[in-house]
Amino acid sequence: MPATAAPNNDARLPRHVAIIMDGNGRWAEQRGKFRVSGHKAGVKSVRAAVTFGYKLGLDALTLFAFSSENWRRPEEEVSALMSLFIAVLGSEVRKLHHNNIRLRIIGDRSAFAPHLQRKINDAERLTANNTGLTLNIAANYGGRWDITQAARLLAEQVAGGELKAEDITEEQLDKHIQMAELAPVDLLIRTGGEQRISNFLLWQLAYAEFYFTPVLWPDFGEDAFSEAIAAFVSRERRFGCTGAQIRELLAQKA
Repeated sequence: MPATAAPNNDARLPRHVAIIMDGNGRWAEQRGKFRVSGHKAGVKSVRAAVTFGYKLGLDALTLFAFSSENWRRPEEEVSALMSLFIAVLGSEVRKLHHNNIRLRIIGDRSAFAPHLQRKINDAERLTANNTGLTLNIAANYGGRWDITQAARLLAEQVAGGELKAEDITEEQLDKHIQMAELAPVDLLIRTGGEQRISNFLLWQLAYAEFYFTPVLWPDFGEDAFSEAIAAFVSRERRFGCTGAQIRELLAQKA
């Protein structure tokens, strides 16, 4: 990862990209390996995505790491995912801090073990004042949970006399949704070939462009990310652009 990244001053490019990182299990199964091997291989693609987003000058990159529905998976897979999460937090957070990247974990942390909650809090504190890319990791996150917790907070304000029910607006609700202070999500990418959003960022994706690719997450590198950005540029801003041109733009910014 480069020591500095140029800000994104090109209006054609997205400011906030969200990714559903799908296909780890299938990637492992295709190779005759245990599913956890796919999750470990996916860490490499996380690093590549963060590096690419950093070079592109994104304001924010949001990765769907663990949904609230993932608890239904086999116990050994969930346990392996939690262990991997802890290990990656420990090994990567200082690199993020060194590169001025702010790390945030969005989702319901109450279901996590106390030691994992402490690691999350420590990582967020370390990077809290960084001013570069904001990296959001959605863990035990669900879009319905997000909207529900925001509605609950407003209900508490009404019950406490701080707010009248008739004064509740979209803007009021938006203030309590996760990532409210960040730029809206411009582009959602889902790897692995599925074409659904799986209860991810239901509120935040209201005006986002969607990009679905058959590439499995462990194989999603800079070239694949470039193609997604090129598709956004062509679709959203009506300027034709190829993945190669996106990479050329990055080279000029370096």
